Amino acid sequence: MDWILFLIFLATCLAAGSTGALFQPGDWYRSLEKPRWTPPDWVFPVAWFTLYLCIAGAAARAAPVEGSAYAMATFALQIALNTLWTPVFFGLRKMGGGMLVIVALWISVAVTMALFFQLDTLAGLLFVPYLGWVSIAAALNYAVWRRNDPAPVASSG
Repeated sequence: MDWILFLIFLATCLAAGSTGALFQPGDWYRSLEKPRWTPPDWVFPVAWFTLYLCIAGAAARAAPVEGSAYAMATFALQIALNTLWTPVFFGLRKMGGGMLVIVALWISVAVTMALFFQLDTLAGLLFVPYLGWVSIAAALNYAVWRRNDPAPVASSG
């Protein structure tokens, strides 16, 4: 693995994660009704730092492989959406908007993971925990939105 590429991708991930410092959950989020399976606050920075190491490692393995253009394009999309979710959900306090972003994020992570698997098995495997965590985050976003949005989600019945 090219360690310079790894450090560049890690810096990219940490820059995306810096929105968590800029748009902290604060009292607004603490006041929301959340499901009992919500992870404790300390889990989030630990999980994200670990995931960012995996994401950077995956990108550093995939980027130099011939034919990686589409994989790296979807990597760029997923990191942009990763960066966007926090300001939408915590900054603007738009739970529905956050849901739209996280669904797009989930799709882009899944596509990136599939493309990484085609280039390098380990790169694909390093994205599996990320997709799992985004799945949990999406479920949590939805549950919080359903419990707290003054305009309930329309049901189909």
